[in-house]
Amino acid sequence: MGQQISAIRGMNDIYGEDAEAFNALIQAAERVMQQYGYKSIRLPIVEKTELFSRSIGEVTDIVEKEMYTFADRNDDSLTLRPEGTAGCVRAVVQNGLAHNQIQKLYYSGPMFRYERPQKGRYRQFHQFGVEVFGLASADIDAELIILTARLWEQLGLENLELQINSLGSQQARLEYRDILVEYFNQNQSQLDEDSQRRLNTNPLRILDSKNPDMRELIEAAPKLIDHLDDESAEHFEQVKQHLDDLGIEYLVNPSLVRGLDYYNRTVFEWVTTELGAQGTVCAGGRYDGLVEQIGGKSTPAVGFAMGIERLMALLIDQDKLPSAEQPDLYVVAVGEKVTRPAMIVAEMLRDGLPQLNVQMNCGGGSFKSQFKKADKSGASFAVVLGDQEVSDKVVALKPLRVDSEQKLIAWSELVETLKSEFN
Repeated sequence: MGQQISAIRGMNDIYGEDAEAFNALIQAAERVMQQYGYKSIRLPIVEKTELFSRSIGEVTDIVEKEMYTFADRNDDSLTLRPEGTAGCVRAVVQNGLAHNQIQKLYYSGPMFRYERPQKGRYRQFHQFGVEVFGLASADIDAELIILTARLWEQLGLENLELQINSLGSQQARLEYRDILVEYFNQNQSQLDEDSQRRLNTNPLRILDSKNPDMRELIEAAPKLIDHLDDESAEHFEQVKQHLDDLGIEYLVNPSLVRGLDYYNRTVFEWVTTELGAQGTVCAGGRYDGLVEQIGGKSTPAVGFAMGIERLMALLIDQDKLPSAEQPDLYVVAVGEKVTRPAMIVAEMLRDGLPQLNVQMNCGGGSFKSQFKKADKSGASFAVVLGDQEVSDKVVALKPLRVDSEQKLIAWSELVETLKSEFN
């Protein structure tokens, strides 16, 4: 026997309860997207490395430390996507979908980052992403936040806090950057090694530091929200007004900066204290300069991504996992010549009763063992065929959830009989 091969560290199989949670999340998210008029887009997993270094930023942790990058057979540098926005922007620009058009798009799939695996953070992880192109107004920023609130409500998730901030215009951000660098330079002895490295490359990321020794220093730092340009300040007020109108509670967090270089104006995160250090389950914001940065014409844009594994963990921990789909009918087939006609009956039931879940007993077994499986399945009825039933072209319909006698039903009358039983 050959040596067993294991999965790559941080790249996990999803099965059982986790798979149920994964599917429930994707299905619920797609339902909400359709309610709000968003359309699906499917994107490649591999992109040119330049796409991410140009969009995310050369000096971000993702590009510097975390990307899976390799040369293909033509010596082109390719990267497994570490996030979805850049690829979606590339697709919109390449396919002429952005210019003078409004696009409201969603996608889902695996992303890849080489980092230390921990609960809710893996090297292959899954995101559900939403991107809107062509709208500059505050109402669309608010809509994205509102539809995520609706999704949490539909899933029954609790204890999620909405944090929001504004990063202002690119110009306001550049001016604030100088103010921040001056402040941290004056307090350089209090900066940890990581923050000292970021001071000259990406100083806003220092505000996002999780080092408790720097908390006081960060809290006393000048706030970007106090240095917004007038237009961005008004935009942020409008976003807050929409949330207030709908009773969506939020915390304005001046330290919320997001880790990617392309954001401007509105940024937001939904966070929880129930997943340890990895508390963000959904994050996004506005990125009006990115389409132009990737070669398109100037186009306003805003979006977010949800971490599926983190939301899965919440669904399971909060016991909000929807009940597994149970069969309505379980087809019991006993006898050497019964399996083939039983399969024909099962397909006839699926054709005539598409709203019902019909499970066929495969693999044979005695009446007793098949009835045990039928009962365990949670089905309402067992549809029983033996040699005699096949010969007479009838089935025995046995109720499994109520104390009632089984009935013999002709094949030709079975669909109509069951329609009345399930009405």
